[in-house]
Formats: sequence, structure tokens, C-alpha cells
Amino acid sequence: MKGWVTIIKNQLSLYVFVSVLFVVGVIFGALMVNALTLEQQQDLAQDVNQYVKLMNGGISSAAADSFWERFFFHGKWLLLLWLLGITVVGIPGVLALNFLKGALVGFSVGTLINQYAWKGVLFSLVSVAPQNLIAVPAMVIISAAALSFSLYVIKNRLLGQRGELAPQLVNFTSTAVLMLFLFAGAALFEAYVSPALISWVSPLLSPDNATI
Repeated sequence: MKGWVTIIKNQLSLYVFVSVLFVVGVIFGALMVNALTLEQQQDLAQDVNQYVKLMNGGISSAAADSFWERFFFHGKWLLLLWLLGITVVGIPGVLALNFLKGALVGFSVGTLINQYAWKGVLFSLVSVAPQNLIAVPAMVIISAAALSFSLYVIKNRLLGQRGELAPQLVNFTSTAVLMLFLFAGAALFEAYVSPALISWVSPLLSPDNATI
């Protein structure tokens, strides 16, 4: 436990940097909604309204299927971040993925708010925010670990210093495995809790309430 605290302290600056990059992505994604043409906004509004109608009708995929779908989705992100970390040259890719994740979250929330005003905020709180409260910290942690490992390799291999690589790789991989459990928790929430919350809120979001 003491070792993990030391690792977190050593990587604190990386956590802050990755978190700021994610927030910038969120802002960028939210602003992208306003950059859409009226026709694009209307098409997007129709898709959202169709989804709300399906939820009002109680139509949803099986929870188990939804869990595995979301778990594999998160697992692919995790695997990609791990691979980018051990390749060293993947540092820009790690940063890009965090920005992209933020942009996707920001665009989702921005779309709902643009479509349903204050009710879109409520819908975002039950459909977007809960699982991301688990998934985003997990992504920030594994991203910081990937950057830390890559920087260690650069410092101790490419710049001529000789540190032990194996323990660092074990720590990085262990972090990835632990984050996999957090991603599984996020997938469980998306599959078994979010649908109930969305079904509770979706009746408030009839097409008549749309602002577009």
C-alpha cells in the first residue's frame, strides 16, 4: 500500500496534466455542438428523440449483453493505452486518446443540453455522468502510468542511464489490471443501473420539449 502511495505522489504532476487535457477535450466537445449546421443539429435531434422514445417504450438490450459490450469497449481503450505506453513512441497517442475521450463526453453532454435545455442537464446526470465518474479516473490513472513508464524508458534506455526496466513494467501492468476492474465496475453501472435511471427521466424528454 505504501508503494502505491509513493507511485501516486511521483506521478501527481502527470495526473494533473492528463486531467487538464481531458477537461480541455470536454470543453472542445461541448463547443463542437454549436459549430454544427442547423441541418446537422436537426438530424442529431431526431436520433436523440428516437432513443428517448425507445426508452419510454421500455425497449433496451439485455443487461448481460450490454455489460459485455461496454466492458469490451473499455477494455479496448485500456489495452490501447497499455500498448502505447510500452512502445514509448505512443506518448502522443496517449494524450490524444484522453483529449478524444473528453471531447466525446463534452459532445454528448452538449448535445443533450442543446436539445433539452435544463432537462438535458438532468438527462446527462443519469446517462453520461455516473459511469464516467468511474471510467474517467481509471483512464486518467492508466494514462499517467503509461506516460510515466514511457518517460522512464526514455530516461533509462535512450538517454544512457541504466535503471531496472522489469519492476517498472510490472508496476505499469499491475496498474492496468487494477484499472480493468474499475472499467468493469463502470460497465456494470451502465448495464444494470443507468437504464433504470434513464427510463425514469426519459418521460420528461418528449420531442415537444426539444429546443431545436
